[in-house]
Amino acid sequence: MTSPTAPPASRRVTALSGLRPFLRPYRARIAAAFAMLCGASAALLAVPYQSRQLIDESFGRGVAPQSGHFLLLVALAVAWAIFVATRYYLVTWIGERVTADLRNAIFARMLEQSPQYFELTRTGEVLSRLTGDTTLVQTVVGSSISMGLRSAFQFAGGLIMLAVTSPRLFAWTLALLLGVVAPLIWAGRRVRRLSRESQDRIADSSAMAGEVLNAIPTVQAYAQEGYESERFSASVENSFHTALRRIRVRALLTASVIAGVFTSILCVLWMGANAVTAGSMSTGQLTSFVLYAVLVAGSVGVIAEVWGDVQRAAGATERLMELMAAQPVIQAPARPLALPVAPQATVDFAQVEFHYPSRPQLPALDGFTLAVRPGSTVALVGPSGAGKTTVFQLLLRFYDVAAGTIAVNGVDVRALDPQELRRHIGIVTQEPVIFSADALENIRYGRSEATDDEVYAAARAAQAEEFILRLPQGYRTFLGERGVRLSGGQRQRIAIARAILKNPPLLLLDEATSALDSESEALVQRGLDAARRGRTTLVIAHRLSTVQNADQIVVLEHGRIVESGTPAELLRQGGLYARLASLQIAA
Repeated sequence: MTSPTAPPASRRVTALSGLRPFLRPYRARIAAAFAMLCGASAALLAVPYQSRQLIDESFGRGVAPQSGHFLLLVALAVAWAIFVATRYYLVTWIGERVTADLRNAIFARMLEQSPQYFELTRTGEVLSRLTGDTTLVQTVVGSSISMGLRSAFQFAGGLIMLAVTSPRLFAWTLALLLGVVAPLIWAGRRVRRLSRESQDRIADSSAMAGEVLNAIPTVQAYAQEGYESERFSASVENSFHTALRRIRVRALLTASVIAGVFTSILCVLWMGANAVTAGSMSTGQLTSFVLYAVLVAGSVGVIAEVWGDVQRAAGATERLMELMAAQPVIQAPARPLALPVAPQATVDFAQVEFHYPSRPQLPALDGFTLAVRPGSTVALVGPSGAGKTTVFQLLLRFYDVAAGTIAVNGVDVRALDPQELRRHIGIVTQEPVIFSADALENIRYGRSEATDDEVYAAARAAQAEEFILRLPQGYRTFLGERGVRLSGGQRQRIAIARAILKNPPLLLLDEATSALDSESEALVQRGLDAARRGRTTLVIAHRLSTVQNADQIVVLEHGRIVESGTPAELLRQGGLYARLASLQIAA
């Protein structure tokens, strides 16, 4: 996935509006948190005023302070603590919940995408956005925005109380604070741009790491550990230097705010001290004014820090919303037709034309026409790149045809809900997928509601039970990521058992025995023969010995059918099939 260019500064934090649908279900909690925020701010703003009353009515007159003033201050402190604790709980809950919902929504959207989406999108970058970017959003929603609003309330309330306490000193304070806010606006825009760039570089590193770790046997077999380590190190260094530019800007911003705020407070304190000396201001007034000034100054510092977080989160939200905005190329029609239920499926290809999006000039299928009758076994053979796997991908509707039609049980697959179509199809691929789970759950993936006994029966049919029972915990043995604890042939038999358990009317076998030795192949072939019985089967085969019992063999070359018939008929014709057979016999 190529990183898009940063949006114009005019958009600023408007990207955060994309979170609105995820916040809407929790309006009541947000309102409660806002109420707690208002209560905490009011309690805190009342403290300087009460301190002024205490100083002017007691210390200023040289009399003993009344206990009521202290009790009121204690009550304000307790109320402030309760409001803050409740607000913290509510806001943190909202941040965690919204982040979880956001991750779920994006993951669900990625599951909707067809394989062609991932031709140009690296899964490592998607994972980086699901983790790193959502963490930034969680920080802002669950903490920073609340802190920012609290500081904004204290800033506004403090300014009002400053104006009420001493209009002249307030005017000076306001003028000095304007000089502090100016660099905040400039730096915020730059932080946002650098934050997005930093997240893009982190995503690049994550994508590279995921790709290399998934291919670790190949990396080690070619002794490329040093090369990959250097390549990843260069990517990480690039991320570091990009982050460093963002850190410099934020550090400059923080230094400017701190220096400006404390300079403003000292100037105001100096002018206030002169006013007390001149008798135009009481000691209590100056004390409350300084306390309000400290509140305002502290609020500006927090707002500066929060603003940087918000800018980073805005960039992260843009990246997340790009994933959410990705519309699946393959979608169910508005009114999908029902797929007629039959124990044996019929499949009809009529003048199918197709080009892969990444290779638009090269036809993958060209005028492909084939009728597969119920209960028959049809084998697709031909050289690599002939279009055999493309037939399966179009039949599963991972892609849509450019021209022509594909019908299952007499219904065009484009008129069906893709999920309904795929529920009627079982597939065993050349490279079987084994999940990080035990053997039982890997087989049950074919039909989640299947009982244990049904799983055992499928494993026996696929000739897999014998090796499963030899595993340390039998069916409950964890198979490792991508089935690393199994041999290639064992992984293949697990995948075959999964397809048998699904019990579909249409079975697709993409070189299902390619990873097996001769002995294992004979065992699995018996399981496949049982699986094919009573259902329609399409087989992709490179080893022609595995399809000698097929009802029909279709020979493809450059996306077109060049021969069709039984093995004996094709050998007599002396065409491409006969040449492929002679090459395999010679080998």
